[in-house]
Amino acid sequence: MSVNKVILLGNVGKDPDIRYPQQGHCVASFTLATNETIPGANGTTTERTEWHNIVAWGKQAEVIEKYVRKGTKLYIEGKLRTRQWEDRNAIKRYVTEVYVDNFELLGSRPQTGDRQTPAAPDAPF
Repeated sequence: MSVNKVILLGNVGKDPDIRYPQQGHCVASFTLATNETIPGANGTTTERTEWHNIVAWGKQAEVIEKYVRKGTKLYIEGKLRTRQWEDRNAIKRYVTEVYVDNFELLGSRPQTGDRQTPAAPDAPF
């Protein structure tokens, strides 16, 4: 038996990139920042930020397109997937991404500029 499960609670680092690679199918990709406070010597603390590449497909990507912006706090459940490709210099490249199974919008989304978005529903997706 094996398990591939990721649970993240963090803030979106930039507005999601939305694509429609196949007619009728939506894919959203964005980064999510998680923070960890590490205790140091003499009572000092250091904050460490980890960045995660997030990918959502289908209806979840459509909801993300409507409601998620930079700064949005999200709870995400998903699985890790690593992709490999060869760049134009014939160097193998790898990226590890979290593919979303479920997510939930948390808190209120910060308003940026004049870009207004309707209030998000309160249900998990």
